[in-house]
Amino acid sequence: MNVVFYCQHVLGIGHFFRSLELARAFHRHRLVLITGGPRVDVAMPEHVTEYRLPPLEMDAEFTALFPAESGQSLEEVQEERRNLLFALFARSSVDLFVVELYPFGRRRFGFELLPVLEGIRRGDLGGTRVVCSLRDILVEKKDRETYEGRVLDLLNRYFHALLVHADPSVVSLEETFRRRAEVEIPLAYTGFVTPRPPEGSRERLRRRLGLGSGDRLVVASAGGGRVGAPLLQAVLDAYGLMARRRHLALYLFTGPYMAEWDAASLAARGTSLPGAKVERFTGEFLSFLAAADLSISMAGYNTCMNLLAAEVPALVWPFAQNQEQRLRAERLAALGALRVLNDGDLEPGRLAVLMDETMASGRGGRRTLVDLDGAVETVRWLEAWSGEGRSA
Repeated sequence: MNVVFYCQHVLGIGHFFRSLELARAFHRHRLVLITGGPRVDVAMPEHVTEYRLPPLEMDAEFTALFPAESGQSLEEVQEERRNLLFALFARSSVDLFVVELYPFGRRRFGFELLPVLEGIRRGDLGGTRVVCSLRDILVEKKDRETYEGRVLDLLNRYFHALLVHADPSVVSLEETFRRRAEVEIPLAYTGFVTPRPPEGSRERLRRRLGLGSGDRLVVASAGGGRVGAPLLQAVLDAYGLMARRRHLALYLFTGPYMAEWDAASLAARGTSLPGAKVERFTGEFLSFLAAADLSISMAGYNTCMNLLAAEVPALVWPFAQNQEQRLRAERLAALGALRVLNDGDLEPGRLAVLMDETMASGRGGRRTLVDLDGAVETVRWLEAWSGEGRSA
């Protein structure tokens, strides 16, 4: 199949990396990955071609859309993106168009998606099938009835299938989308999407870091980094209370999009603590989780599934602006997969105690709690649905 996969990340990098993991699973097919957020420097698989639109992003409150690069107005960037996206379909034979999140989110990007979707519906852009790729939990809306009605109108009019990247034994779509019964197109749960740590990565990385069998490694992270600085500051303060001990190390990743002042402040604090390293980003995050004895992080989709895949004891602090991260974290906590931090737990003395307790729980057993084969199952389902089997 010729597949086009559309992903627009606007604040963090979770949407991008989940889409990339799905794109990797299409290795028997040709895939164009359309991206339109701030650049993420990562190698693409051989079968994937990245098609970058001029980048747009949003503020932390999700209220303002603006160009990620200076020199053009928002209107100019939108027009250029709309033309580039439509031109891609006009000159290509696309069998499958996978759209991440829209129409359940990214409403502001209808300016470029609707012309393509309408062209496909009219038959002007060939016989392309359109699929929505949706994560487990939706962000709550002020006017839920209006929101769900708008989503259903677009979904039933322009899309041919809906794939929910979740395990319904953990959370189902109707819990955050009440009118699920009005979805008229095929709907399938694929399981959660996550890569696995490379085989042997725990031993290799710990050896490279100079860690012995009795050493404890703590990994702290904040996803893209636009939010999460208070958590990382609390981790450094708690680690400072613990660092007098021998055999303890901390690797803290601020995320590539953290404000420069916050990242510099964390780096300065880290240099004063023995065994602590503060870095912006690592391309070996899963290997670090595999090597770790404890992870402390936010509770985004990708991070939570990475934690389960790496089978690492974990503390998560959900993003407070909406229900998404807390609901996910509490469901996984109920299964014993991780522990949830509340704001009061960020007090350094309290956090140090929780870190010790969670490390003492030991590694292993978390991966089997939920279905983590979402990427492979997505491609298997789409191949069967499209009648493609194993053809390329």
